[in-house]
Amino acid sequence: METKLKQKSENQSINQQKSDLYKEQYDENFVDKWDQLIDWNARGKGEGDFFIKELQKRGCKKILDAATGTGYHSIKLQQNNFEVHSVDGSENMLMKAFQNGKKQNLILRTIHADWRWLSRDIHEKYDAVICLGNSFTHLFKEEDRRKTLAEFYSVLKHDGILILDQRNYDIMLDEGFKTKHSYYYAGDNVKAEPELIRDDLVKFKYQFPDKSEFYLNMFPLRKAYTRRLIEEAGFQKINTYGDFQETYRTKDPDYLIHIADKM
Repeated sequence: METKLKQKSENQSINQQKSDLYKEQYDENFVDKWDQLIDWNARGKGEGDFFIKELQKRGCKKILDAATGTGYHSIKLQQNNFEVHSVDGSENMLMKAFQNGKKQNLILRTIHADWRWLSRDIHEKYDAVICLGNSFTHLFKEEDRRKTLAEFYSVLKHDGILILDQRNYDIMLDEGFKTKHSYYYAGDNVKAEPELIRDDLVKFKYQFPDKSEFYLNMFPLRKAYTRRLIEEAGFQKINTYGDFQETYRTKDPDYLIHIADKM
């Protein structure tokens, strides 16, 4: 079994640059291990109630979790009395999220959809769209990023907000990889490190205690570029936080969180 997992992950390690690749890379074996990588308890301690407070102070009630993954934020938001619709492009992730919800006595409303054609599957309006977990960087073409942001904009109410996060690729591209693993990939005995860093591709390698290995290919979005795309999609008043802090030094944070208003 271990050999098969390694062979499969090696097949996925090709330096492909396409926006649909994540569907292949998030196979059942990887998804089954994803929560080991995340460590929900450690993640909860790291981010605290940052997103809950940001949504509450803006009066948001109905949330579209556009990158549900295994359901961490969808479940946490439901537990704090938000109405949540959970979207992901990976059916494997959605099935795992639904199972995780049932363990918490919650039924997630899951929707399998591609961001680029979100309004084809989503016919409601939301107070907020959240796209977390560095998920936006799965898009390799600028036209896909622009189309996705336009779709996020279209499903928001007139005074809605977008919350989108990303790794701090600026420091990774300029000075190399380093991380505190305090917020997102905090699992014990699990490694999540780039095997390749280029201006147009970062290939992350994920290693687990059973020696299995998996890969994810991502586009390294620089902070200024992401902010410009969000602004050009029509959003205004963009605030960027570093590791959940409003004031930070550029080199310090592992993650950047952009919060933008639709006005």
